Amino acid sequence: MTLNRRPVASLWIGEKLHYINRLCLKSHLDQGHPVTLYTTGPVANVPEGIEVRPASEVISLDDKLLALTKPAFVANAFRIKMIRATGAIWVDCDAFCHQPFPDDADYIFGEHGLSGALNNGVVGFPPQSEIMDRLLDFFDNPPDYPEWWSKRLRRKMDELDPSLPLAARIYETERTAFGPQALTWCAKVAGVLDKALPREALFPVPFQLNDVFYDPYGRVEGHFTPRTWSVHIYTNGTRPWWRKNPPLPGSYMARMCEKHGIDPTTALED
Repeated sequence: MTLNRRPVASLWIGEKLHYINRLCLKSHLDQGHPVTLYTTGPVANVPEGIEVRPASEVISLDDKLLALTKPAFVANAFRIKMIRATGAIWVDCDAFCHQPFPDDADYIFGEHGLSGALNNGVVGFPPQSEIMDRLLDFFDNPPDYPEWWSKRLRRKMDELDPSLPLAARIYETERTAFGPQALTWCAKVAGVLDKALPREALFPVPFQLNDVFYDPYGRVEGHFTPRTWSVHIYTNGTRPWWRKNPPLPGSYMARMCEKHGIDPTTALED
């Protein structure tokens, strides 16, 4: 295997990967991308060839803040600091590599879902750029209220315990504040919103339709175009049955597991 593409990286908080995560990480490796998986502790079943490194190399985890939020909050901060430190492309552990990321694509972020909102599940920026500066400042120095908030959201946060960390109160008020919302706002003020890729590039299948990945008669590839680089599987929105059982023969997930040598029966959700 020749790893001559741009490096990609992700973060895992947990003791083992689900088969979907194993598949998605290995798909980047099989397309020639060096893959680094940052972890907060030992992970039992990382595919061979993926470099495992401690998340502490990139970010110091605040145990109190982590307890008050969710792993997704940590991932939002981590991905931006990782890009600044390494220049790698961030990929969620449920982002499947359909074809390699182009070497000349400086800005990799795009629309998802049926509304066309931005998603930060796959992100690449020049490490030294205005949008990176603004995102890092938002995480390191959270404002009293995010600038895009309505009066309703401000009142909602005002009802929370003021002794809680500001970042935790912002997160509790709007769970996507440090993710897609911050990305959208910072892209606007940095003047790069027009660089956002259309849904077909990174999130071709709307998350509202993600059952199609497991349907043997579903036509997943109908969502793809020659410009499709990544396919988001949206494991957080996947029905429990699909997480606890191997994919049905002939489905997109079953075909991709076979293609990349992943046995789904060895890594199902308990």
